[in-house]
Amino acid sequence: MAAPTKYDSTASAVISAIGGAENVKSVTHCATRLRFQLNDRDKADKAKVESTKGVITVVESGGQFQVVIGNDVAKVYESIVERENVTASEGGGGGGGIMARLIDLVTSIFTPFLWILAGTGLLKALLATAVAIWPSFAATSTYAIWFAAGDAAFQFLPAFLAITAAKKFKANQWVALAIAGALIYSQTVAVIEGQTLYAFAGGGGSLDFLGIPVTMPAYLSAVIPVILAVYVQAKLEVLLDKVLPSAIRNFVSPLVVIALIVPATFIVIGPVSDWLGTGLSNGVNWFWGLSPAIGGAIMGGLWQVFVIFGLHWGFVPVIVQDLSTQGYSLLTGPLFAAVLAQGAATAAVLIKTRNKDLKGVAGPAAISGILAGITEPAIYGVTLRLKKPFIYGVIGGAIGGAIAAAGGSAAEGFVLPGLITLTATVNIGSFAMQLIGTGLAMVIAFTLTLVLGFKDIPSDVEAVGEVVDAGDVEVGAPVAGTVIPLAEVNDKVFSSGALGHGAGVLPTSGTVVSPVAGEVVSAMPHAYGIRTPGGLEVLVHIGIDTVKLDGKHFEPKAIQGSTVARGDALAEVDFEALKADGFDTTTLVIITNAGEGDHVTMSTDAVVDGAADLITVVR
Repeated sequence: MAAPTKYDSTASAVISAIGGAENVKSVTHCATRLRFQLNDRDKADKAKVESTKGVITVVESGGQFQVVIGNDVAKVYESIVERENVTASEGGGGGGGIMARLIDLVTSIFTPFLWILAGTGLLKALLATAVAIWPSFAATSTYAIWFAAGDAAFQFLPAFLAITAAKKFKANQWVALAIAGALIYSQTVAVIEGQTLYAFAGGGGSLDFLGIPVTMPAYLSAVIPVILAVYVQAKLEVLLDKVLPSAIRNFVSPLVVIALIVPATFIVIGPVSDWLGTGLSNGVNWFWGLSPAIGGAIMGGLWQVFVIFGLHWGFVPVIVQDLSTQGYSLLTGPLFAAVLAQGAATAAVLIKTRNKDLKGVAGPAAISGILAGITEPAIYGVTLRLKKPFIYGVIGGAIGGAIAAAGGSAAEGFVLPGLITLTATVNIGSFAMQLIGTGLAMVIAFTLTLVLGFKDIPSDVEAVGEVVDAGDVEVGAPVAGTVIPLAEVNDKVFSSGALGHGAGVLPTSGTVVSPVAGEVVSAMPHAYGIRTPGGLEVLVHIGIDTVKLDGKHFEPKAIQGSTVARGDALAEVDFEALKADGFDTTTLVIITNAGEGDHVTMSTDAVVDGAADLITVVR
């Protein structure tokens, strides 16, 4: 087996912290988040997950335990599925209310090919830029080939949707693809020489099926018809599996399903879906017609709030439907201001903060947000964490979004709103208003963050002006007992060093004490996080997998937010009872935020008491 990668370490740590693979009911992922449905939420240690290297934050919404990873989420997800004995699921379990289920449905169906749409949308945006600079390029075959490469995925979107919808609804994927193929074929048959079914291609031709009138809407790029068709297919397949003998089921079931669902889609599902989709599109246009500036201010100001709660997925079907019916979506115009404003606020934090760790997060997050439109690292790692910069970004996004929308700006393709995709708005509405709105949004967010400022995260020099020794930090033993090197601890997350440097102690007393002086930033019966005045973060974890005990055999002595001196009691623990219940009592002390310039050394003592130095950190 290949050596573990950093993604494997993150995956292993996350699964351990949420209670193990057996606590995972289902897992899927979107553009930046792992989305877990857990069997028992109480077994998940949120603080431990958030302290894992590679994790930005944890969001709990719609019945899901969402672990925000960022751009590497697909690689961590792959490791979870392949190495952690977690079964992949295209759905999120279907829990929660109507909105939660809707978001789960959309993320399950659209996420697998979202980056394909974004990539091909970017290609079309670059072509639009080329044509704006060199108009005659649009008449060349080179342009035509590249345009086909960029447009094909969207044109044949029903095929993509058929595959992912089939996985979501547990239908036969190949049957679903055949159904989608019939919808697409109905639009392309007219270009085949010698064919006479031209009514298919025109949309709305005079057709009938067994005497039943058929109205043909446009199915290329359509979203709703194929999803509903595959849903009905899944229900029909369940029924056929019950009534058909196994000897003929494999070929008779597809025969019956395709023979029934395709006409049903042409006669009922397609027209109803077209009515619904057109209604949604017309509703957006109607609202924009009342006041585009207000619509733009709402979308530009609240878009990142929607992202925080995962509600932005609810707009994806509407945007795609708009693109399929009119070639653009007015909802997308204000999003560039919303996204780039957060990136600009993050860039201002990069300049203003004195915290080196925060600078290390803000730099890549600003680049990712401004250029590529991926803002979750910026939001969770920087602006929302500091609060005020996020608000400044919302203000800038609202103002800039209102200006862009007032100019009728919109993107022609499905793109992630960033600087490199801004040219997707060249041909719709006023591009000048889009540039003014987006530029002003960035200036407002950047200037407010830089001038009005924010409460910075303390570094090694305290905000109160008291200089703290940034040299040696002595970390004591959390409990008296026998020292166990970290590599020998019976837990692969700890022993791998994924959570940081440290050591274990096999306890001989029942009092667990704080190994450093500082603030208790997290407190659970079995685990405590302490931050020293100099910013060193220390985790004390009592026993292995003891989160499963829900506090049984533990008597906490410290609470979150309290200040402790080194040697103060964190908890009284009945270690004999833990052993009787089959738990490893090894108590760990881990330095969770040691930087590249820090040197961590371990004591060579084999036995320690509660006052002994166990770890030395030279910062």
